[in-house]
Amino acid sequence: FHSFYSLLVIVLIHILSSIHFRWEEERSTDGSKWKFLEHKGPVLAPPYEPLPGHVRFFYDGKLLRLSAPAEEVATFFAKMLDHEYTTKEMFRKNFYKDWRKEMTSEEKSKITDINKCNFTEMSEYFKAQSEARKQMSKDEKLKIKEENERILQEYGFCVMDNHKERIGNFRIEPPGLFRGRGDHPKMGMLKRRIRPEDIIINCSKDSKHPKPPQGTRWKEVRHDNKVTWLVSWTENIQGSIKYIMLNPSSRIKGEKDWQKYETARRLKKCVERLRAQYREDWKSKEMRVRQRAVALYFIDKLALRAGNEKEEGETADTVGCCSLRVEHIKLYSKMDDQEYVVEFDFLGKDSIRYYNKMPVEKRVFKNLQLFLENKQPEDDLFDRLNTSILNKHLQELMDGLTAKVFRTYNASITLQQQLKELTTDESIPAKILSYNRANRAVAILCNHQRAAPKTFEKSMQNLQTKIDEKQKQLSATRKQLKGAKTEHKASHDDRSKKKAVQRIEEQLMKLQMQATDREENKQIALGTSKLNYLDPRISVAWVKKWDVPMEKIYNKTQREKFAWAIDMAEEDYEF
Repeated sequence: FHSFYSLLVIVLIHILSSIHFRWEEERSTDGSKWKFLEHKGPVLAPPYEPLPGHVRFFYDGKLLRLSAPAEEVATFFAKMLDHEYTTKEMFRKNFYKDWRKEMTSEEKSKITDINKCNFTEMSEYFKAQSEARKQMSKDEKLKIKEENERILQEYGFCVMDNHKERIGNFRIEPPGLFRGRGDHPKMGMLKRRIRPEDIIINCSKDSKHPKPPQGTRWKEVRHDNKVTWLVSWTENIQGSIKYIMLNPSSRIKGEKDWQKYETARRLKKCVERLRAQYREDWKSKEMRVRQRAVALYFIDKLALRAGNEKEEGETADTVGCCSLRVEHIKLYSKMDDQEYVVEFDFLGKDSIRYYNKMPVEKRVFKNLQLFLENKQPEDDLFDRLNTSILNKHLQELMDGLTAKVFRTYNASITLQQQLKELTTDESIPAKILSYNRANRAVAILCNHQRAAPKTFEKSMQNLQTKIDEKQKQLSATRKQLKGAKTEHKASHDDRSKKKAVQRIEEQLMKLQMQATDREENKQIALGTSKLNYLDPRISVAWVKKWDVPMEKIYNKTQREKFAWAIDMAEEDYEF
């Protein structure tokens, strides 16, 4: 009944918005307010359990017993010993620096060189534990499953305005070592344990407030009904605020998702007018207007983030469009038979390198030459522009417009266009490959990169072995069919062999499609764009039109998140 009610609400909103967008705009100012919110608070990470006596740590070949705080941090490194991260100089340097803060004065005097530390026994112990978990009996696994279900029922739901809503990740992340993405300058630093005293609880005044563990207290209990988070704390690595929020499948999350994509659809209706405007602004007599117009061109054409000023103390040299420096671009009047080429090379969000060579319109190129005049490499490219100025201008162009809306619009329209071009009436595996290729075009546009998975080569070898075995099986079955025809066997046997050949051919094709898909995706992260930038109604409409099982595109969690879209979208949906 609850799911039906939620769907009904969303459908009604959709119908009303199609009559007039103004209703949505007025509603968005207070749409997140709630009157009642009650929950049990977070599940804290369990306390550290010291290693058994037979698991030892050696320094410079000699046994050294560590204090509990130092041992706990050492285990974080030991668990990652086989990972590439622990070979990186920056990771090792940051880890060692933070590890020393947890040592006793005696330990500090003895442990002076990380290269003389031997974490092998610790590493082997955790590998053995991992293997033991895999070998658990069904009864043991069932007990763990039942306990997790009990915790879910107690902490995984809240009551918001008479609705029982699922909470997202209600468990506080345990302490460990920060990895970061790309070559993040803070990789290896210690992510400290989050304690009750670090946590802010948000709930109704008239609700039953969550109780902290005995002998502790929350940092604060507040009653802010203008936000939808339940719990918040500040992590120590970058000083960012973390939240526990409602599950993506919740009623409020669904409505906010819908609003986001509707804003992008509104941009579609006026984007050509906006493009004509910024092209006209390239000729402005005011330098600030020209800079703003060129930046907007990059945000539109390259799906660049606007770029926010970094917090005080932030060491990662990451930039966005508005904070590009002279050193981040190079201009070429001609390159590879193309005119007016701009070469970009900078670190974007999460220290992911953005590298791209793009031919631009002549007037953009000339403007960039003008912006670079009499500047040093470290000077700002757009010295008369910042994100605040740009966002204010975008709001004037269209209510609710931000740089991210351009990103959502361009991602969604790219997916729609790619699906039309790539999809043919072939097998299901072929259609899924086409979908992933369309999604990959979006991920490349948005610079959603990743390192190739650690297990990539091994998994590809295993898949190739399956392909080889299937090819041998197909060859053998074809020979049997040929033999049956030669011996003039009964037509029934002949038909049976033909079906077997057809079935094996389909299985082989599916494996080959998987191999192609994995190879093409090894350094591209498809999930970010699919969950955050692509209007799900495009994917749902494609699934319905081409008779592809929904679970092949969205897993169970994703289907819950996009339940509103699955119900709404028809085969002929156009973003």
